[in-house]
Amino acid sequence: MAASQGFPRFLALFSGLYGAYGCLSPLLPNLMAARGLSPGEIGLVLGTATLVRLVAGPLAGRYADAHRAARAVLALAAAGAGLAALAHGPLAGFWPVLAAGLVYAVATAPLAPLADALALAASRGGAAFAYGRVRGAGSAAFIAASAATGWLVEAAGLGAALVAGGALFLATAALARAVPEAETAPAEASLEGWRALAANARFRRMVLVAALVIGAHAMHEAFAMILWRGAGIGAGAAGLLWAESVAAEVLVFLLFGPPILRRIGPAYALALAAGAGALRWAAMAQTVAIPWLMAAQALHGFSFALLHLACVGLIEESVPDGARATALALYGSVGLGLAGALVTLASGPLYGHFGAHAFWVMVVLSLCALPPALSLRAR
Repeated sequence: MAASQGFPRFLALFSGLYGAYGCLSPLLPNLMAARGLSPGEIGLVLGTATLVRLVAGPLAGRYADAHRAARAVLALAAAGAGLAALAHGPLAGFWPVLAAGLVYAVATAPLAPLADALALAASRGGAAFAYGRVRGAGSAAFIAASAATGWLVEAAGLGAALVAGGALFLATAALARAVPEAETAPAEASLEGWRALAANARFRRMVLVAALVIGAHAMHEAFAMILWRGAGIGAGAAGLLWAESVAAEVLVFLLFGPPILRRIGPAYALALAAGAGALRWAAMAQTVAIPWLMAAQALHGFSFALLHLACVGLIEESVPDGARATALALYGSVGLGLAGALVTLASGPLYGHFGAHAFWVMVVLSLCALPPALSLRAR
């Protein structure tokens, strides 16, 4: 496929996918509450969905590698996610919502890793665009969709989020069929593919770094708003602080991240991301002064977006084509999903006992990522 065709098609794919997430992700707990679920039941649904994703994502990635079917699996999963989102509309009560939520979890688990795998293969194969550009467009679409859905919900109720998100997932399924399928070597047998990844020391260390650095973000996601509002920061200012971090993410994906990665390489980029995370959480632990919080939120571009670009680059360098979708799914589910879930579980007792000073534990997690990150330097 020509470069002029490849880039717009991936741009549309990532915009549709992350736009769908932007419609639904912030509002899923509210939607469940509106369907009659108690806070405990909401937590059970979300926790069970996380466990399901940890299994479904790598299995779907391995199937896509083994059958060279990343595009088909992506399209099928996106269609399933759209139908599962729309199915939430008429449901009420714990068991129906749990069933729909688990189908949604299975369908959404492989979406981002498979989209990443296709974009990486296309950009390497002469499509003349950098992965960071389409991934940054996805983050921008997430922001735009979140804002637009807020207005829709105010005008038409929570059901509007389901319709908008479901429609965008279904559109993503159609867009997935339009992007090029990677021409890869035949994949190893399924069990051998898992063994090869388990034996890949660079991949294991990269997943460990991602787990430590991204896992440390979990306390921020769970308690930043509570901390800020408790300190007297208004809802509008708190929302702007949150939006600033996503805007920084977009800027690093689109502008700053790729040249930094080319300049210093993925190992030092991972170390920079870990250091930025440590600085960010140290500021959160010590102050709620708006200027310092603004500086801390700007570091999200490095602590998340630069880390993600470096991890994707290392996977491209060190994992064979026939195992790349599997590797991306494992990175997303274990390196990001499992680590975030475990730190979220620990964050409640830590924040309850230490308050803002619990962020010092996140500083330690980030600093622990420095040795394995630097061990990835090319010899």
